[in-house]
Amino acid sequence: MPEPGDAGAPRAEPLCASADLVERGRARVWDVLEHGRPARAFALRFDGRVVAYLNRCVHVPTEMDWQEGEFLDMDRRWILCSIHGAAYEPADGRCVGGPCGRGRLVPIDVRESGGEVAWYPSERIRPVAFDDAADRS
Repeated sequence: MPEPGDAGAPRAEPLCASADLVERGRARVWDVLEHGRPARAFALRFDGRVVAYLNRCVHVPTEMDWQEGEFLDMDRRWILCSIHGAAYEPADGRCVGGPCGRGRLVPIDVRESGGEVAWYPSERIRPVAFDDAADRS
């Protein structure tokens, strides 16, 4: 994958300040387009690293947080679907228990630099353009 700033590299989309993502705390949730359709994504800090995924359970395509930004179980160990109880490994998004089988959350490329977190669009996941946001109203 090209590094940011390289020709052909995806353009970084600012997400938040690094300090906004507390270890095993509340996630940052934002709107994206997945294959041109509205979706939600989330980023959280786990074991010192920022990870991000689509906010969609593998078992049934529904948002997983029980309150906006709250994805971790009571022990703050697993990403947990509040609807189906599926548990996911935060480091790589793989299912570790529940009805999701061997599924995996859809990852989003995030990087930290200079006290800021940015995400990088892919062919599948794009930013919501101003016109797209107006269409949702």
